[in-house]
Amino acid sequence: MDVTAKPSGADCRSVSEILSRVGDKWTIQVVVVLRMGSRRFNGLKRDVNGISQQMLTRTLKTLERDGMVERAVLPSTPPQVEYTLTPLGYSLSETVHQLANWAVAHRQDIEDNRFRYDARQA
Repeated sequence: MDVTAKPSGADCRSVSEILSRVGDKWTIQVVVVLRMGSRRFNGLKRDVNGISQQMLTRTLKTLERDGMVERAVLPSTPPQVEYTLTPLGYSLSETVHQLANWAVAHRQDIEDNRFRYDARQA
């Protein structure tokens, strides 16, 4: 899609669907953890605070389907599975990292604005 051209309805729907998927709470947290290096399932579950086993499984399958995470079965007994960001997933992690830096840099401004807004509404 040419970002300078007026987007079509189909373009907007597909971009919205992708942003909804990659911007959800669990996807972002899984990508942030995997940015630090490959993890096995239980390591991810420990590192992603509050995620259920079912939600982690669903999130990993979605990320794998979208080509952002690679699942590798390690040759061991019993077999172990490891998850790693692909180059596409790593590029998403860079964007998430920039967004997190922005949030940290502007956290106090946002809190101050909320306080002023709430005071005016009272």
